Amino acid sequence: MTDSEHDAEAEREVSWRAKSVGLAALDIDDAELMHSWRSDPTVAHHMGLWPRSLTAVRERIERDIEDDDRDDFLILLPDGTPVGHVALTCQNIVNGTAEVELMLAAPHRGHRHGTAALDAVVDLAFGELPMYRLTAETHTDNFPALAALATSGFTQEGISRAACLHRGRRLDLAVFSLLRPEWEKLNRPRAWDA
Repeated sequence: MTDSEHDAEAEREVSWRAKSVGLAALDIDDAELMHSWRSDPTVAHHMGLWPRSLTAVRERIERDIEDDDRDDFLILLPDGTPVGHVALTCQNIVNGTAEVELMLAAPHRGHRHGTAALDAVVDLAFGELPMYRLTAETHTDNFPALAALATSGFTQEGISRAACLHRGRRLDLAVFSLLRPEWEKLNRPRAWDA
């Protein structure tokens, strides 16, 4: 990343914060960055992503920005470095339900940024939105995601057996949830205290 790119990232408006990261609304200008992360073989495996062209990623971001049932964020370090993407998707205000998605760039895995981003988006869902139940899914062999979800208070509800096809193999998905009363009992600072 050049100095001017870094300065531009540092100037992004952070709309939500927690522990060691901030969340900035995803923008169409983030398409190249998202494309590079989605093209990473580890990310593709764990998220079950099919490689897409930059144009397709840009079009997807444009559609998602217009979707009132989702909120997408870049995960930023305090110096403005983008390290991943977190989203609150499939929001159903009537039922108070939503799904959580998380993707970290390869160099930034293993530094607890995923847990901090999950905590931030969970606090947004329960502290600012009328959500009651959040869900998340990941491959049963995605140990970093399993650990981050558990650390953020999610409970594994079960396994969706052979729920996805990846590289010619059927893979199981671990299904997690977090309910508002469980979040209320978590003994950790809230995003608005950061």
